[in-house]
Amino acid sequence: MQAIVLASQKGGSGKTTLAAHLAVAAEAAGGSPVVMLDTDPQATLTKWWQQREADSPQMAEVPITNLGAKLGELADAGFRTAIIDTPPAITSSIRAVIGVADLVLLPVRPSPADLWAVGGTLDLCKQQGKRYAFVVTQATRGALITVQAVAALSEHGTVSDAIIHGRVAYAGALTSGRVIQEVEPNGTGAGEIARLLAFLQKRMQGSMEARKKGFVHVG
Repeated sequence: MQAIVLASQKGGSGKTTLAAHLAVAAEAAGGSPVVMLDTDPQATLTKWWQQREADSPQMAEVPITNLGAKLGELADAGFRTAIIDTPPAITSSIRAVIGVADLVLLPVRPSPADLWAVGGTLDLCKQQGKRYAFVVTQATRGALITVQAVAALSEHGTVSDAIIHGRVAYAGALTSGRVIQEVEPNGTGAGEIARLLAFLQKRMQGSMEARKKGFVHVG
């Protein structure tokens, strides 16, 4: 079981949107069962899943107090990847969720407010020795601030080479229980998700190899 946690204390960064899109993409790409966990009280990911007609990916209800044990049960049931959404806050529950992560993905919009807010989540990752990476979301194509955001984030850790641009199609797909690659399979947005998934898979592979060698890497 590989657990990818999406975390950011800044609301509106796109965590839930990415969680849904990555879960669908991971199952389609790997052929192995993917399970989603929604730890956000707003339950937006759960509401999306309830609108979904497809049988996959699956959703599991997991109490934060028993998260580690439940992930073990899900692994025994055959799931190989867990995508975990979190609320926009820094709380003890967020700390617990990050504690079970193999990789923490921090979505960040290219704005000063979002860049300033990333510190709290980043500190939690570092305190627990968790591997993490940034992804720039809701970007405007060709905007200088996007380049500046990537440069600023790269001073604190690895930034995904996949930039997620602001597209109405992302939200439009979610309203019907789908994702952009199902609505526009040959579109640019689908390509962005595919590149982000490839980036995460590479990072996860590096994490597994480091673990086997007894190394601990962060960032």
